[in-house]
Formats: sequence, structure tokens, C-alpha cells
Amino acid sequence: MQARAMVEERTESQVIPDGIAALPTYALVTPARNEARLIEATIRAVAAQSVRPLRWIIVSDGSTDGTDELVSLYTAVHDWIELVQMPPRAERHFGGKVLAIRAGLERLKDVPYDVIACLDADITFESDYFEFLLEKVAHNPELGIVGTPYKDTTSEIYDYRFVSTEHVSGACQVFRRTCYEEIGGYVAAKGGAIDTIAALTARMKGWKTRTFTDKICLHHRLIGTAQGGAIEARFTLGKRDYAIGNHPLWEMLRGMYQMTKKPRVVRGLALIAGYVWAAIQRAERPVSAELRAFRRKEQMEHLANLIMRKAARASRDRSLQV
Repeated sequence: MQARAMVEERTESQVIPDGIAALPTYALVTPARNEARLIEATIRAVAAQSVRPLRWIIVSDGSTDGTDELVSLYTAVHDWIELVQMPPRAERHFGGKVLAIRAGLERLKDVPYDVIACLDADITFESDYFEFLLEKVAHNPELGIVGTPYKDTTSEIYDYRFVSTEHVSGACQVFRRTCYEEIGGYVAAKGGAIDTIAALTARMKGWKTRTFTDKICLHHRLIGTAQGGAIEARFTLGKRDYAIGNHPLWEMLRGMYQMTKKPRVVRGLALIAGYVWAAIQRAERPVSAELRAFRRKEQMEHLANLIMRKAARASRDRSLQV
């Protein structure tokens, strides 16, 4: 009883502001595997939202650390939160994450939501986070996927001079339901990049995808380190970049940029090494040749635009010096 009282105190009801009834309705799915240390903060952040989801399915992917028991404290208080328990599995990979998301969506098949958000179990955000993103979806019918940047434990945020705002982080990807269904949801790629593949597929099918930098979410674990350290995460990222078809020139420049980040040089070398290793091994690619070509075309266009902006800036600087 004491534990339940603590949960009730932490998740007291919020007042819904006037004028938001026209926003799209939304539901959440969160795959969670041994997230007892971090998931409570995520639950509290969702419970504090100015616009709450119709339903939130938390899928415990064979957790053994007390995640299920912790989530159950909240499902006992909030009828809009549901825990789905999947059997334990020996391997930990992104294909399993996709299976967990699909299990969550199965529980939502009769829920009349307009927007579905796939939310990691280790992030937090401000109380108007989803209201902000729903407004973006409501105001632009071409938007298929939206999100915000994240800040992880290194206090780094993507440098959007080099990463297009068309990229939407998988920490919290918010889909228009029709877009999600049209792209067929996430691809069960064991190596990862499921968020990138989803956004690429959406754009290839004519949808717009957008990261709005007005807000951020906080990722309480360094991205990619759930199974290893920071350098190993860079090597794995390089392998993923090969799998989804990154252009070699783009990857080289990406690695050079990563060399400027701590740990300097090694970080970028690990990224490039992962890409080269995957290329030599002819690693499996979970995406079609058409999608890989689309990816490279976007990257070369972005690189050309970046060079043109730099040249224009240099020209303006020279004119000011005259």
C-alpha cells in the first residue's frame, strides 16, 4: 500500500489546457529490457504530460531485473498504462526490439489513435513535449514522422550543420498512423538503424520527416552503449552505416568529424573501421537497393548544399574585409 501511495503522489493528475481538443490523439509503445534503473523517470515524465496518450503499452522484453514489478506499480494506478510481458531470449538485438514494438501495437489495434510514438525506456522530457509534437503533426499534413534532438550523458546534441533535420532520432519517433502503416512499420534489422530505415522509407514514399530543435529530450544512457562501451558503439555505428547504404565519401567525412569529439581521433577511427569491416565482410544489408540509392542521393545533395553554404559564407566574409 505504501508503494502504491508513492506512485499516486508522483503521478497526480494534470490539468489539460484549453484549446488542445483538436490535436491528434496518440498512443505510445515502449520496448523495455532490464530498464528498472531508468524507466521510472520515463513513466513520471509521460504521466506529467499536458496531453496524455490514449494508451501506453510498455513491453517488457524478457526483463529479469525488476522492471516488470516497477511498471506494475503504475499500471495499478493508471488504466491507460498496460504492461505486456514477453518471454526471455538469449540474444539482445534490434530485431528483438522491433518484435516487442509489434507486440505492443497488437494491443492497440482497436484503439482509435491518430499518432503512434515509439518511445525508449530511458528518456525524459518537459511536460508539454508531446503537445508540442502533436501540434506540428496537426499543422502539416505532409509530416509523417516528427521528433526532437536528444542530449545524452555526454551532454552532446547533434550538430545540425552536418545532420539534416530530416533525421529523426529513435529515442522518440512520433509517426502519423497512416505513415507508419504505409511504410510497414519498423524493419526487424538485428544490427540496428531501425529508426533511420523508417525515416528513409517514409521520405522515399513522399512523406516529410522532421526534427524540431525547439525542444530536446534527455537520454539517460549514452546512445549505443547498452551492450558495450563508447568506442564499441562507434564501431557498431559504422557497421550500421554500411548496412543502410551510406556513401563512402559521406562516411569518411563523418568519421573525420567524429575525430574532433572525445575521445579524439579514436572515436572517428572506430566509426570508419566499422564501416570498412562491414564492407570487407559483405555484411548483410536489411534494406533494398532502391532505398540505399535514395540514401546516397540524399547524402550527396546535403553535402553539396553544405559546401555551397560554406562557399557563400566565405565570399561574404571576404567582401566585408574589402
